Amino acid sequence: MGPLVVIGDTLLDVDVEGETERLCPDAPVPVVDVTAEQARPGGAGLAALLAARDGADVVLVTAIGEDPDGHRLCGLLSEELELVRLPMSGGTVRKTRVRSRGQTLLRLDTGDGVARYAPSDAAAEAIRRAGAVLVSDYGRGVARMARELLHQLPCGAGGAGVPVVWDPHPRGEQPVAGCTLLTPSEAEARAMCPSGYTGPDQAARQLVRKLRARAVAVTTGSRGAALAVEGGPFAHVPPPVQAGGQDACGAGDRFAGATALALRDGLDVRDAVTVGVGEASRFVERGGAANVKVAEQELGDRPRTALEVAELTRANGGRLIATGGCFDLLHAGHVSLLRRARALGDALVVCVNSDDSVRRLKGPGRPIVDVRDRVEVLRALGCVDAVMVFEENTPARAIELLRPDVWVKGGDYEGEFLPESEVLGRLGAEIVVLSTLPGRSTTNLIREIQ
Repeated sequence: MGPLVVIGDTLLDVDVEGETERLCPDAPVPVVDVTAEQARPGGAGLAALLAARDGADVVLVTAIGEDPDGHRLCGLLSEELELVRLPMSGGTVRKTRVRSRGQTLLRLDTGDGVARYAPSDAAAEAIRRAGAVLVSDYGRGVARMARELLHQLPCGAGGAGVPVVWDPHPRGEQPVAGCTLLTPSEAEARAMCPSGYTGPDQAARQLVRKLRARAVAVTTGSRGAALAVEGGPFAHVPPPVQAGGQDACGAGDRFAGATALALRDGLDVRDAVTVGVGEASRFVERGGAANVKVAEQELGDRPRTALEVAELTRANGGRLIATGGCFDLLHAGHVSLLRRARALGDALVVCVNSDDSVRRLKGPGRPIVDVRDRVEVLRALGCVDAVMVFEENTPARAIELLRPDVWVKGGDYEGEFLPESEVLGRLGAEIVVLSTLPGRSTTNLIREIQ
């Protein structure tokens, strides 16, 4: 099953928490004695982060500025999901909320960043392997690129079993025709029905026809959602819990992300919207976005995607090394090979067979360790700069995307034909065969364990 690909505008949300015990002597406003500051991704970044915390593989395609707030966003996001960055003009949008005792007293908005159009191989590759797509439009330009990217799905938006959920914005792009589900809030639905708004149920029906969507769910806060399906009956989906009076910030992002995941997992629209309403209501009950805690990283310490490492290495005139394999039950032979490979250049990307790919190559009893754990162990090695998972039997497509200067194979391949030789020759990449440590292999480890 492919990942959830979230395409949209990411903001930096900062909560400044404090105590208010007195008024300012020179103005009738409360004095906030600051006790803490907590940062988190907002917009598409929040939707992607929450979906990743559901245990899903998530790729976030978003524009992030090269300013301190943009660097901070990267540190908040890249530990928990795969980040595909697009260029931005202007400063990263930041929303700072001053809060006390669970209430927001003031919001300060800074930044004028807008996504800059630039074709991205990494974004196109993410769409190619998507299990579902969520377009999270906050009116900052990324959704304009989403329209072009969605045409790369086999049958367009919502085609070939790839559901597309579009969360619109009044200042954003009109959703592409054929979306599986649109998820406007009641205020957004009112703005999208200028000829007359008579309630969320009629708005949902009207938007199905107007925007040629397969379904529209108008979210109505504590009342749940009004759902209209093309050619089907209208339904009201109530929330399982009531969280009236709570901070609802981020509820729409939680709803859209949870619904998109449910559609990816095979649920029909009615059941997926029911899941989304339930997750959003429980999210608000637990305190909403203000209760989302994210550990911050310094930019220099954050992991980077494989394509980002490749682009940065080339941009700096460096030599990119790549290698591939299953890396099932990582052992000293693997580590030795990877260390020596990294010494050949300036960055090392490891291409790893997916679980299905390993089964096709090694048999039904393999892999012993699933791909998520194999990737985490490899990323922990100081000699590995990034890891890329590939689904095919050979890493040829991964090599084409990375365009390495050197491709490294272990000594057990010496003299054998490499299935990736054709693409390596076309790219002009050098093939280096490194000797392996005798007696070290996954097969031997399995035999010893048995």
